[in-house]
Amino acid sequence: MLISTEIASAAKLVGEEKAVEWVAKAGFDAWDLSMFAMVRYDWTNRCLLPNDHPLCRPDYLKFARGLRNIGLDNGIHCNQSHAPFPTAHPDIRGYMKRAIECTAEAGGKIVIIHPNNDASPEENAAFYWELLPFAKEHGVKIATENMWNWDTKRNCATACACSTPDSFMAHLDAVNDPSFVACLDIGHAEMRSLGTNAVEMIHALGGRLQALHIHDNDGVSDRHLAPMAGVIPWKRFCAALKNSGYAEDLSFETFAQSRAALAVDEALLLPTLRYICTAGESFRRQITGENE
Repeated sequence: MLISTEIASAAKLVGEEKAVEWVAKAGFDAWDLSMFAMVRYDWTNRCLLPNDHPLCRPDYLKFARGLRNIGLDNGIHCNQSHAPFPTAHPDIRGYMKRAIECTAEAGGKIVIIHPNNDASPEENAAFYWELLPFAKEHGVKIATENMWNWDTKRNCATACACSTPDSFMAHLDAVNDPSFVACLDIGHAEMRSLGTNAVEMIHALGGRLQALHIHDNDGVSDRHLAPMAGVIPWKRFCAALKNSGYAEDLSFETFAQSRAALAVDEALLLPTLRYICTAGESFRRQITGENE
């Protein structure tokens, strides 16, 4: 049960190479290849913008391989990744195979690919079926994730693809392949207006749950805070994982906490990452029973 974290927030300031080094210095066992920078998306006009990030260049696999080597040189490896989004945009869908290639080259075993929020399980299944043979060729599993939409009038999250246990299971059943698994985003599951919670989702997903995005929030919006900076009951979360037999990695997605540290002083990022890693170590002890 490795403790991992995303590198996207730090990479925005210092680049992916340095971000991997900092994750290692903070004590993490692994790192998440966050490939959001693979595309630049204009959310207002719903179009892609010009992008010169290394993941967009012809030698993108060399870049991913370089990150893998930096990690290994620092004693950690890539355990999972996150593909760019929104996947509903046809131009972004064209980058999914590249994301799978980069995951394999970096050493990751699972790539999280968002569903189309507003598509049915069958419609999303068709999208995932197009990618699964390619993912299998590269030794990578695809994980779908519980998502949310936002009601601006009521100022709250609303249900969409995989946001409830029934919807999540329907998506998994529609694909019905051992290389298609679940990534449970804890913060998304704990947005109260969706009418569910992380514990309920963990029990529903069972052995299909093979990846996590761990972060805290205020119970209303998707905040991506460090554990204990919000209202999520972490002891119940750990107990649910223990009771379900979860033995996969604990991967953090605490973007907001890292960005807040960087906004004040670059020197604050390392202690912030160390705090998050310490929280992960505490969760691991609770889940594996090391405290007993």
